Amino acid sequence: MPGRFITFEGGEGAGKSTQVRRLGERLAALGLEVVTTREPGGSPGAEIVRHLLLSGAAKPLGPLAEAALFAAARADHLDVTIRPALNRGAWVISDRFADSTRVYQGAVGDVDPKLIATLEAITVGPTRPDLTIILDVPAEQGLGRAVARSGASADRFESEGLSFHRHLREAFLELAEREPERCVLVDGRQDADAVTEAVWQAVRARLPLDDIKQGTPV
Repeated sequence: MPGRFITFEGGEGAGKSTQVRRLGERLAALGLEVVTTREPGGSPGAEIVRHLLLSGAAKPLGPLAEAALFAAARADHLDVTIRPALNRGAWVISDRFADSTRVYQGAVGDVDPKLIATLEAITVGPTRPDLTIILDVPAEQGLGRAVARSGASADRFESEGLSFHRHLREAFLELAEREPERCVLVDGRQDADAVTEAVWQAVRARLPLDDIKQGTPV
């Protein structure tokens, strides 16, 4: 069976990291090779760019420069981590991918969508997700979770105001509506176990698991 590429998207505090880990464990229990990763980051070079972006050091340069840095990090992530894993038949699960650039720097940062699309075409090419899970939570709830988690160490995007996060949510909802063949919207307001089950049902419905021996789910 060929590798599959699943991405998780959503605003700050939506629970992506938890669900990436849980889905990875559940797929691994079926005997699959699973690679869990994240953006920005996921490879040594991209992790360096992650620090630059999330520390806020690049913020004075504006959303266009941030979009270019995300694209550079993504190119390394794809070359070093994602494509080699997919080529050997692994399932790759990423906490964020190109949709975050579309939303954060495009829809919210007002970078020209044509430029965002050009950067995506250059860096991503044909390596696009088979399935994107968008975890949806109200901006107030997600921001509250993020602040509780990070405290005084809130990163570049977590530290933005409520209106920013509301705009993010709207943009992710629009993405889910615009690309229903790839994106599945999951209510992230539920408890973590309920979200995990909704994610699993989406994966079972969208991707071919029937030929895999169905072991005991974790």
